[in-house]
This record gives sequence, C-alpha cells and structure tokens, in this order.
Amino acid sequence: MKLALSPASSAFIAALMLALPVQAAQAASLDATYDVSLLGLSLGKANLVGGIEGGSYKLDANAKLTGLVGSFTGGRGSGTATGNLNGGRLSPATFAVSSANSSESRTVRMALGGNAVQALAIEPPIDPKPDRVPLKDEHQRNIMDPLSAFLMPVEASGRNGGTAACNRTLAIFDGAARYDIKLSYSGTREIKIDGYSGPVSVCQARYVPIAGHRSLRPSTKFMAENKEISTWLAPVAGTNMMLPVRISVKTMIGTAVIEASSFKVDPGVTATATRN
Repeated sequence: MKLALSPASSAFIAALMLALPVQAAQAASLDATYDVSLLGLSLGKANLVGGIEGGSYKLDANAKLTGLVGSFTGGRGSGTATGNLNGGRLSPATFAVSSANSSESRTVRMALGGNAVQALAIEPPIDPKPDRVPLKDEHQRNIMDPLSAFLMPVEASGRNGGTAACNRTLAIFDGAARYDIKLSYSGTREIKIDGYSGPVSVCQARYVPIAGHRSLRPSTKFMAENKEISTWLAPVAGTNMMLPVRISVKTMIGTAVIEASSFKVDPGVTATATRN
C-alpha cells in the first residue's frame, strides 16, 4: 500500500487540493471515517481527524486494509500534515506519510514554506530507473502536499454546490512525483450520511504527470488517459472549507472508491478543545 508513489494512489489521494482567495476560516474539529472498496468489494477503512483554528490547521489520517486482502498484504498507512492559512491560501508547513505492506515500507517527510519544499527525506530512497522523469527544483515550488490537499478553501458561492467548488488545476508534490489534477464541475447532488445531510459538489478530475513518474509504465499512460476520476465535496461547517466525502478512480483492475460513512464536524470547536 504505497500512499505517495504510484500514479493511481497519488490521483486517488490527490483529487483534492485547492488554494483560492477567500475569507479566513474560523474554527472547527473534524472526524471522518471512510470505507475503501474495489469493484464493490470492501478493502478496508480510512480515518481523517483534525482541526482548523483561525489561521492554522492540522490533519491526521490512517488507513488499513482488512479482510482477505489485508491478511495477504498487511497494507496500512498513516500521515500527518500541518500548515497555515495566509490570506485565504493554504500554506503547508509539515507533511509526513508512512506506508507498509507485507514486503516493504516507506516513509516520506517534508518541511515546507511559502508553498515550496524546504527539506525532504524519503526512506528508503526511490529506486533510480531509466524511464523516471527527473525532478527539478521548479517542481518543488508552488505546490501542495497530498494530505493538506484534503482541505479546500472556497468562496461562499461554491459551498452549496456549483462551479466555484471545482473548475481549477491542483498542483501536487508527494515527495516522489509532481503532477497536476485538473478538476471540472460536473454537478450537484444531495447526500445523507452520519453527521452530514445536504448538497455536495461533484467534480470530474484528470491526472497530468509532470515529473518523478515512470514514463514507460502502462499505469502512467492509463492514468494520464483516465476520464473516470471524480470527487464529491462537502462543506466543513464553521469554516470556508470543503472536503471530499467520496473519491472514485477507475484503475487497471477496476474502480476504486473511498466514501465517507461518517462525516462529523463541530463548528466553533478547536482541535485543542476536543483533546481536553
């Protein structure tokens, strides 16, 4: 379960970032649980918890494969991201993600400032390959890390559905690869899950590899041509943020879906308060 390295998992995690000029967010704590499936079969669960406190945010995520797949692969992963809100723009400060399965594990750590990478460590290092597109300094500037990308600032007009919640290009760097996710508005629908009932914005997404990817891999070509990636965005009460409650990605072996079964937000309650 490599959270930061393959085109499919990168697009799966990353259909999701945003950086628009908006009013500063207020405060809220978040606790969301997601079901992960492939071809309609349950693979496991993922959790996302965190909080927004005025000009800062923190997110913690973890995922684990269960059932028959989990017993064979031992797939699991976790990540943490922190950052600030500067003039309505997300500015990540730290990012760390670890993933492991039955045969290998990897950890990525980044320090960021001004939406640029200041320090990066990957253990073990990514294997050099002849077809790996070289990363340059420019690929580590004006970017977002994948986990911070779950928080999506929007203008007020986009919070109840509409084009303002989508129609943007997202610049992602996961420590190993730089790519764009191009979002476009597809529609608005109503959902009802534990903790949230109301409209979501439906965005179609396209994956555009830029650097760090394996150019000759069939999966790279497949994802670059993939027209079946989408995400549903729901508002985070008490803030000017939206956050995915559903992500669907067609893979080479079937459609993978991560969908919230619980989406609980306490508006006006800080992450610090919920820990006391």
